[in-house]
Amino acid sequence: MVKTLPITEAREKLTNLVDKANKIWDEYIITVNGKPAAVLMSVDEYESWKETNEILADEKLMKAIRQGEKDIEEGKVYDWEEVKKELGINV
Repeated sequence: MVKTLPITEAREKLTNLVDKANKIWDEYIITVNGKPAAVLMSVDEYESWKETNEILADEKLMKAIRQGEKDIEEGKVYDWEEVKKELGINV
């Protein structure tokens, strides 16, 4: 859940806010003079966000993802048992 709070309140509650961001993935928009100035979130969420942006910025990867989605829609897929057989995996 995203919550907005002024920097003075964030300063007073920083330890608690960091704990909540880390444990329950709360997000906080911190304002200065009523305007959004910073965001506090867990490092796991931040790293996930960064990775998503890197994927979205990679044109070649995005093209491959779109092609994969199209293949799925068209039924151009392989059954897991077929894949194991082709690769010689006996699990």
